[in-house]
Amino acid sequence: MIVIENAHVVTVTGDEHPGGHLVIEDDRITAVGPGPAPVAEGGERIDGTGLLVTPGLVNSHHHLYQWASQGIAPDHTLFEWLVASYPVWARMDAEVVAGAASAGLGWLAKSGCTTSTDHHYVFPKGRGDLFAAEIEAARELGVRFHPCRGSMDRGVSRGGLPPDEVVEDLDTILAETEAAIDRYHDASPGSMLRIAVAPCSPFSVSKELLVGSAGLARAKGVRLHTHLAETLDEEEHTREQFGMTPVEYMDSIGWLGPDVWLAHCVHLHDTDVKRLAETGTGTAHCPSSNARLGAGVARVPALLEAGAPVGLGVDGAASAEMVPLAGEIRQAVYMQRAKNGPTALTARQALEMATLGGARCLGRQDEIGSLEPGKLADVALWRVDGFHAAIDDPVVALAHGATPPLERLLVGGRTIVRDDTLVSVPQDEAARRGAAAHRRLMDLAEEVL
Repeated sequence: MIVIENAHVVTVTGDEHPGGHLVIEDDRITAVGPGPAPVAEGGERIDGTGLLVTPGLVNSHHHLYQWASQGIAPDHTLFEWLVASYPVWARMDAEVVAGAASAGLGWLAKSGCTTSTDHHYVFPKGRGDLFAAEIEAARELGVRFHPCRGSMDRGVSRGGLPPDEVVEDLDTILAETEAAIDRYHDASPGSMLRIAVAPCSPFSVSKELLVGSAGLARAKGVRLHTHLAETLDEEEHTREQFGMTPVEYMDSIGWLGPDVWLAHCVHLHDTDVKRLAETGTGTAHCPSSNARLGAGVARVPALLEAGAPVGLGVDGAASAEMVPLAGEIRQAVYMQRAKNGPTALTARQALEMATLGGARCLGRQDEIGSLEPGKLADVALWRVDGFHAAIDDPVVALAHGATPPLERLLVGGRTIVRDDTLVSVPQDEAARRGAAAHRRLMDLAEEVL
């Protein structure tokens, strides 16, 4: 048992308890509320004076392998950046992915992340089991993991953007994806590992792959994910190819629904926003990556007002170098306000996106994303004393300015971070693995750099 008392507890469901308590038994929250905790014998008691307690953050979009390729094409648009990056990614192997995933997930945990997805869609031939490598890294670190078996089948020779050497054929993709689901997906309550099906994007996959992937996912009872409406170039592509906006195209082939979440959705029309809300389709908002690539500012306030699920994601480290998930709370707030004024997005709305919004995208809102009795004990404890004590509102202290130190991070009641230091895997070791993965990939790709 863990009992936290005298903390500012934010449930994100509308309740806040200054000087409140939270009680954890095994992997579940058993009590949360104002004032002292109920009398309980045994266990660990944490004095929460000076602490803000929130749900663990949920990362709704990522590319872990990109930890090894940070800094490429720093001043390019998305399409230019992809063209520069694909030849490098074509050289990655399972050793690179393992090291990149260890560092990337460790970095996420240090910024309060207890659950992360990952969208891995590059599978060069003869490079080992890349999907298994990242799953093992997540298991070792102890974070809740939702990897997406991604894919591309439209190389340059078929009018797509990626080089032919990094795409797979349709039959191989569907067979490998089904095998990954059968091997790894755990639908049980409290699951630490769930698989999603994730063709890369409308400009790198065929209609046949999108339709086949949706059919496979729904037959297996898993979720669907892809990139969509990230840039104006993409809209030009889908209008030219299909005579529709990206959202209209995906809707026409059955790719919207409560089992789907989409990355970015920067360029949406009013009809697109309405349709995403009507179908319960989620959006993973990645503000730093959208800014780094000059893609634009997503219409987050419109999506939230319409009732569509919206989570936060850091995206790949190669398009948002070293971005912590907690930092995306601030970035989301500031980008919306820069464009739409100071009331466009509040600190509490952004925190909800980073927690319950992400959980909704991943279909886990009944288990994670808020602090309620019966939910999994995925909890972040932030130090808002010290320098941050100059801000009276602890949620503003978290969302504005530098992220407060992370006192403790619990995943299912197990400590992953303590005193702002990763402890499930030695922090220095996770960092070393990431640096080694970068060096290895750069050496393997030397002839194309």
